[in-house]
Amino acid sequence: SNNNPYASFGATLARDEEQNLWSTPHDVTHTEADDDRVLYNMIVVRNQLDKDSEEWQKLNYDIYTLRQTRKEVRSRWKHILEDLGFQKEADSLLSVTKLSIISDSQNMSKARDILLKLSEETNIFPTSWELSERYLFVVDRLIALDAADEFFRMASAVYPKRPGGDRLDEAPRRLQS
Repeated sequence: SNNNPYASFGATLARDEEQNLWSTPHDVTHTEADDDRVLYNMIVVRNQLDKDSEEWQKLNYDIYTLRQTRKEVRSRWKHILEDLGFQKEADSLLSVTKLSIISDSQNMSKARDILLKLSEETNIFPTSWELSERYLFVVDRLIALDAADEFFRMASAVYPKRPGGDRLDEAPRRLQS
């Protein structure tokens, strides 16, 4: 009934936003990992609620907070990669899709160890963060590039672990050069 070619534009953007399970609209790099399923389930439940309800507002805030935390974590990784000289490659190193594979199965154990060490000995992740499978792929790529140990050293220097843990938004920022 409506001949306006832009009539569904807002609906398309809203649909794209709901399908986006990582951090930014139109980001197709998300995996179907546990943390993505948690976010997806929150979105499904929120969409079944009345928008004026307190539960909808709480879920909407939780979804927003989770996405912001993910963006901040990704930004931290990207800054360190750029500081290591991967300015042009940072986005592709961080891009993980359903088609991503571990480059060498022998690296899996080392990648898990480094990711766990990053979680325990730095503040690159917030204290409440459950390790994301996404970053296992990123660490695997760093191992293949022989840059994983240097990444860990830089993360330790830029995001040192503090007693009691910092909130993500209170953690140190990268120094501007």
